[in-house]
Parts: sequence; structure tokens; C-alpha cells
Amino acid sequence: MSDSPVGVVGDPAVADQLREAGVTVTTGTVDSVPTTERVVAVGKPAVRAVAAADTDPLVVPVAAGRGVRSVSRDDVAATVVGLDEAVTERHPVFDVTVAGEDVGSVVFDVTAVTAEAARISEYAVETATDSVGQFRADGVTLATPAGSPGYARRIGGPVIAPAESVGVVAPIAPFQVNPDHWVVSLDGLSVSVERDDATVALYADGNEATTVACGETLSLQQSGTVRVAVFEASCSRFR
Repeated sequence: MSDSPVGVVGDPAVADQLREAGVTVTTGTVDSVPTTERVVAVGKPAVRAVAAADTDPLVVPVAAGRGVRSVSRDDVAATVVGLDEAVTERHPVFDVTVAGEDVGSVVFDVTAVTAEAARISEYAVETATDSVGQFRADGVTLATPAGSPGYARRIGGPVIAPAESVGVVAPIAPFQVNPDHWVVSLDGLSVSVERDDATVALYADGNEATTVACGETLSLQQSGTVRVAVFEASCSRFR
């Protein structure tokens, strides 16, 4: 591999593994991502931080889920040493706004859900060019390809391979017998809250970000992509 240093975010023990394998390492944190050309990101928060850092490194995801085809901690040293042979996938990154106000960026998913148990709300989903659907439910998840094997899959959504802007819309416990799930362009997608019966909380990549009031709209706009290195040891996103 190249002699240039490799950044590590998310786990100092992984940095130590790489040093023992003879790799030059620069450590960082989710609040201070190394500006190296290659970054090992351990866990989903680290992947999200690297994607949001706007430095466009080649990322090696470790223990960060199937959607970004992570490698295990045991395989880190061997995969980084063989980094020049990796195949590259690109995953979209989206900015999220609520009522026109920026609430952060996402790599995996955005979820709007009623904050109180046993309460439902009503949601209307639209792409930039079309009305997708309107439904009563506990909430709705908008998942990128990287997020599609996660929570969206557990509530019935499909797993999808990386494709620019494309993602999954999956209602949560919808008030209907045969709920729909949609694969649509997330770029320009909007979800509005149509009922004032319950407080709706918004989660961005699993972190509570804000609330969405009745009549307000959350929107996604693609802000870039993150480059992910894929190896023979990388897990399959489909199993």
C-alpha cells in the first residue's frame, strides 16, 4: 500500500493494531477527522463523521453494518495493508432540513416518529416531481442504500445496492393491512406531518435532531458522496 498515513476514527485499539502491522497512523475523533487520503472509520458514528467532513477520503468501514460492507476488527490490518487492491463504492450523503432549517446530514437514514407510545400521526411523502403517498402510521423511515439493511429492513423495506440519490421510504407500523414501501430518489424528497395529534421526533442516523410540527416539512437534498473501500473480507449487504 501507499506509504502515506492512514487516519483512524472511532477506536484507538484499531489504531494500535495497524501500527503493529507497520502502518503509519494518524488518529482522530468524530469531532476532528484526520485529513488523510484514507481513513479507517470504526462504527457508524465514525463513518458519518468522515462523510460529513468534506475531505473525500477513501473510507474503510469497520463494524459499521452491512450497508457499507464493513470489515471486522480482526480483518482490519490485512485489509488496510491491501488497500490498493480495494474496489470502491460511492454512497450518497444527504443534508436534512425541517421547515427550511438545517438539522444535519445523514449517511444511513432519517426517521420521523411519534414521541409518545401508542400514538400515530399522518404523513405525506413527495419526490421532487411526484406525490408518493399519504398514510397514518407511528412514523416513517427514509433510508439510503447504506441504511437499507438496518431499521428500514426490519420494518419491511428492501435492501438496495448503492445508487446515487436512490433510497427507501418505509412507514413504521402503518394503519393499514398491506403497507407500501417505495424505492425513490431521495434527492428533493419531502415528508410533511399532516395531523396535530402527537409530537413527532426526528432522528438523523439514530441521533435525535429536532421535532416536526403539524404542517412542517422535512426535506432531503444530496450534498455529496462518501467513497467506501470494499474487500474480499467485507461483509455482504444482503445477508
